[in-house]
Amino acid sequence: MTMGRKRTFNVEQALDAALAVFWRKGYEGTSYADLVAATGLERPSLYSAFGNKEALFLRALTRYTEHYADYVSKALELATSIEVAKAVLFGAVELSTRYDDRMGCFGLNGGLAGSDEAEPARRALVAWRAEGEAALRHRFERAQEEGDLPPDTDCETLAAYVLALAHGIAVQAKAGFPCKTLMAVAQQGLEGWPGRRDSSTP
Repeated sequence: MTMGRKRTFNVEQALDAALAVFWRKGYEGTSYADLVAATGLERPSLYSAFGNKEALFLRALTRYTEHYADYVSKALELATSIEVAKAVLFGAVELSTRYDDRMGCFGLNGGLAGSDEAEPARRALVAWRAEGEAALRHRFERAQEEGDLPPDTDCETLAAYVLALAHGIAVQAKAGFPCKTLMAVAQQGLEGWPGRRDSSTP
């Protein structure tokens, strides 16, 4: 008797497919039926590969951070604080408008609903955003130590300001604002940057 061949699949492709659904519909708005349809895997295979829905969402968040929102980590390596801020804001515009079927930010779209079932996902997203804000604040503090930002700059507020703009851009992208408009918004947000030293930003 010949045994049936075990079905194989590409884990990264399946994870990307699930990520796209969470990105579009949020954690609570995504059902197992949605995940089955997107990945082509039945529930048992999903459980086996990724665990429950919460575990799959957390895997998708990690993949989003590393493969889609990696512009943030790259921005932190730039030479001046205004270049960092510009790269974060322009990166937010580009990613939020890249896909017609999933505008906006995975991290913001993912946590819009707030039932008890969604609480673990909401907490994970709060921690994810806090981690990003802390990394940006530390980069601005280094810029301040290097003399790139004035001594009286409130780096915590500056980091929160940049991320508030980036998040607002993502929300507006979800609402249908065009890329050109959002780029102009990002540029406007850099006006009056403390100790501005980037001549490429008018």
